[in-house]
Order: sequence, then C-alpha cells, then structure tokens
Amino acid sequence: MLNLFWADEGGLPAADRGLAYGDGLFETIRMEGRQGVLLSRHINRLTRDAARLGIAVSGRELRSVCAQAAHRLAGGFGDAGWILKLTLTRGAGGRGYRPDPVMVPNLMVAAASIPPVPDPGGVVADFSRIPLTVNPLFAGIKSLNRLEQVMAARDLDDRLFEVIMSDSAGHLIEGTRTNLLVKVRDGWITPAGATLAVSGVMREWVLERLRERGEHVEERPLTTDDILGSDCLGLYLVNSVLGIVPVRTLADHDLPVETGLATIFNPFELLE
Repeated sequence: MLNLFWADEGGLPAADRGLAYGDGLFETIRMEGRQGVLLSRHINRLTRDAARLGIAVSGRELRSVCAQAAHRLAGGFGDAGWILKLTLTRGAGGRGYRPDPVMVPNLMVAAASIPPVPDPGGVVADFSRIPLTVNPLFAGIKSLNRLEQVMAARDLDDRLFEVIMSDSAGHLIEGTRTNLLVKVRDGWITPAGATLAVSGVMREWVLERLRERGEHVEERPLTTDDILGSDCLGLYLVNSVLGIVPVRTLADHDLPVETGLATIFNPFELLE
C-alpha cells in the first residue's frame, strides 16, 4: 500500500519523514517515450533497498506507478527522452526520529528533461575536496541522505563535468553522480560494491557485459596511482542516465581516451 503524490500537483506533505529526516530513497530513470532504460533493475533496486530500510513496497506497485507515470508524463516531452524520478519515503506524521511501525509509505513522482549528452571525446573531471563517508549498513543505497554529494557538486561548472570523491583512507569511491571504472593493461578496476555510497544499476549492467566478454574485472580499492599511473588506459564515469562517459582530463592530467566501451551502451536496446 502506497500514498501516491505527483510533483506537479504539489508534492509531498510538510510532515513527510523524507523532508524532515531524509528517511527514504529515490530512483532516477531514463525514459524514452513510455519505456524506461533498465527499468526492471531500477524497480528491483528500489524494492530491495527499501526493504533494507524497513519500508514496505512491492515491485508490482512500483511497476504500476511507472506505467501510470509514462502514460501521464511522456507526452509532455514529445520525441525527446526524459527523466522519471521516484522518491519513496517512510511516510508522514509523528515527531522525533522514531518511526510509527504502521506508517504508510509515500511515493512522489516527478519528471524532468534529459540532460545534454556528454562530449563523446571525453569530459573534464577533478578530485573533490569533500570526503565521502560510507556507512556499511547503508552502502549502495540511493538514500535521500546526499549532503556530501551536494557539497561536492558545488564545485561543478560548465567546464568541470564531475568531481571524484574519496574516503578517509584516500581511496577513490565515486563521483557525485557516477560510478568509476578504470581500464588497465590486464583488464578493469572498479571499487567494490560494498564500499560505494550508491551502487548504480548501470555499473552492475556494464560489469556483467564485460565479464560475459571474458574480460577480467577486479573489484578493489581504487587509488590515484591507478588512474594517473602509466598502467591506466582510460577512466570512465558510469551512470544510467548519462551512460558511459570517458574522462579526457583529470586534475589537469591528460588521460588516454578509448571510446570502445561507450559503444556497448545503447539506451534504445535496454528499454522496457
């Protein structure tokens, strides 16, 4: 059972726990007409991670809402792609951190235009000044608690596409909105899923495709030397809306750019 809210009709109530405490999570889905890219993976992640937070929602309910949203919203974007955002919270009511065990979850549905396509020749990135702390209990969950990413993203501008955030040990974790994948001489390196603030559905899909092709993928702590050293053959930023984006310059260092990986992602082949 869900309370459904539409952003264009006013959004969530003032007493919502997502607004008060960040008590919830969200999904951002790339849409083409009435179909979504990797839609099942987004629904499965939202259902799974909601269960980790003790928020009861079913995949059937979410799929029904996505169908309603596509019918209601797709026409407003013509032939262009668009973004469907689902924000799920524990519900509304009560004062203080302790939630009511019988609270009914709220789900807000919003739509936005798709962002511009990144330069296929590579983008400019830098290292973030803001450290990223990942609580193991919430690792990978796309929760509403994104204040570190918000502060890091304040450094982005028209020239700088992304900043890469590190943990307290100096290991590179992810960008403000992207997961990291590094091409090296004997395969690929990416931070382990258990260390990520957000474990992306596109990251999951790409790793599966690479392994299917017989390529070696190592999930381990990622260091600055892995990217700026001589073994690096390319750094990629991975995101289900943006796709697979090569980095040509990182912190004023030129990186090799190989566009072959980007060709395995065709959003029109992943529509559901």
